[in-house]
Amino acid sequence: MKPYDNLAEAVMPDGTVFSLHTHDNNFYLKYNGYELMSTSQTFSERHLADIGCERLLPGKYSRPKHPTILIGGLGLGFTLKRALELVGEPATVEVAELMSPIIEWNRTFLVDFNGPLLDDPRTVMTQGDFHDIILSKPKSSYDALLIDIDNTPDDLITSGNNKLYSPAFLSQLDRILKPNGTISYWLSEPAPKFKKLLGKAGFNVEEHASKPREASKRARHCILIASRP
Repeated sequence: MKPYDNLAEAVMPDGTVFSLHTHDNNFYLKYNGYELMSTSQTFSERHLADIGCERLLPGKYSRPKHPTILIGGLGLGFTLKRALELVGEPATVEVAELMSPIIEWNRTFLVDFNGPLLDDPRTVMTQGDFHDIILSKPKSSYDALLIDIDNTPDDLITSGNNKLYSPAFLSQLDRILKPNGTISYWLSEPAPKFKKLLGKAGFNVEEHASKPREASKRARHCILIASRP
């Protein structure tokens, strides 16, 4: 069996260790030694963009003249790549990423997989805490929010992310949505308590099963899409 080669590593202020590895022609992003995502399983990350951008596609619904999308979490770049493929031009796709090393890894190690996504003129890269970035935004800023930050609200990647799932923060997400805007969440598995919380916050919620790979038999991941009634 081919070994995993460690390409880079970064330590968060709370001690969480993120690392990038290569193995058998694929890249793997790990945290504290556990696999978080890889270039061998990207279907659900792309599916998040498919569902979250559906109302913005050329020729569908009433596409805004200049759609604005905010992606929470860059990861390995596959949600951004798919959003750019779908949304057309003109458009703005902003990405909020806490970890500056992950941004750099997308510019260097991962560019052969996804191309220069961060150099696309439609891409705006914002480094910082997603919570603080949202609070800084004016009302009605975005047509769609695509959020892929934690496994689930009960399985957080970094400490302190529980604030992203509070009723107060959901109200802030609603505030920055344009009319007919949507919020889509990638989850590693269904989260019925969070789905219920979104409903209590006043959203209509749809749940979509999603596969790690397109050919996978089991759809173990989940995408929630929340919209105003």
